[in-house]
Amino acid sequence: MSEERVAGDVTTERVGTTERVGIDELLERVRAGIDRIDPRAAHEAYEAGDALLVDTRYAALRQRDGLIPGALVVERNELEWRLDPLGSHRAPEADSHDLRVVVLCNEGYASSLAVESLRRLGLHRATDLVGGFQAWKAAGLPVLLPTPAG
Repeated sequence: MSEERVAGDVTTERVGTTERVGIDELLERVRAGIDRIDPRAAHEAYEAGDALLVDTRYAALRQRDGLIPGALVVERNELEWRLDPLGSHRAPEADSHDLRVVVLCNEGYASSLAVESLRRLGLHRATDLVGGFQAWKAAGLPVLLPTPAG
């Protein structure tokens, strides 16, 4: 199967046919195959040692809003390389395809698409955080707030 991006649509070729899917449809399809997790359940899984939290937000958002204590920070453009258990650039934590990875972005959209990619690498327990970092923070879960410059 090959994929190409055309004028803002995602085009997927299947056995000689082409199907165009907009991002909203793609997100819906991806999420249909993911058992997404809410912030409290993600926190409990992390605390129990059953999940690796992976923060894919870019630096400006982390500096503005803070960090989740213990989360592995991997910007989205490095995610597959850092979490592939077979990869030469993997993070030390990415040692098994059975690893339960909870990906979070700012609001829970890009993380769903990232999980699709991780699952293609064989990380079958990968999921994402409903509502992302903003939902985590709104739930009153631990956040290391940024220190003011000065």
